[in-house]
Amino acid sequence: MLITKPNLARPDETYARLIATHEGLSEQESHALNARLILLLMNHIGDDSVISEALRIARDPKTAST
Repeated sequence: MLITKPNLARPDETYARLIATHEGLSEQESHALNARLILLLMNHIGDDSVISEALRIARDPKTAST
C-alpha cells in the first residue's frame, strides 16, 4: 500500500536538495533528471501495485485515500 501521509524526517531539507539538484540545468535537462529520478525510485520500490497506485494518484490527486 502506498504511503500518502507525510513520511519524510526532514521534508524541507529534502525539498531543498531536490531543487538544488536542478540548479543550472536547462528545462530539457531538468525533465530528463526528473525522469531518471522517477525510474530509480520506481525500481527501488519494486512493487507494481504501489507504483500503479502512485501513478494513479499523481495523475488525479482526488483519488487518494487517506
